[in-house]
Amino acid sequence: MANVTATPTFYSFPGNGTTRVYTKSTRAVSVRRTPTPSIKAMGMEKPLEELYNVRVEKKVSPERLAELCVSRWSVWKTGKCRLPWDWQADQLVYIEEGEVRVVPEGSQRYMRFEAGDLVRYPKWFEADLWFNGFYQERYSFRAYGDDY
Repeated sequence: MANVTATPTFYSFPGNGTTRVYTKSTRAVSVRRTPTPSIKAMGMEKPLEELYNVRVEKKVSPERLAELCVSRWSVWKTGKCRLPWDWQADQLVYIEEGEVRVVPEGSQRYMRFEAGDLVRYPKWFEADLWFNGFYQERYSFRAYGDDY
């Protein structure tokens, strides 16, 4: 009968994207490069809206707009451009025309909002806003605790 012995192997993950493997029998240490993990849960990335607490209602009804008195809000317009932006207060935005891509600071992904969307940006949120053409919105600043 053959003699079978198991050689213990130990793994170390120092946090810099490498894996150190130590094998006791050979006293060897090998270093392997591993991909840096991103925010994923069970192989699926969280939506940016959830990560950054940006709330959106798609294709808002006229009744909802009347309930919020959107017609009384201030109007803001722009053309094709990129704007770095940070919010000093919660802001509720109704997009009347055009679309915007919102790239949160430090992210390579973006959120896309278009005409008919009602978006709430949280206080202290920072992002680059990309406009591909004419854009018009109505906006209202909200006090802490105001719900929409």
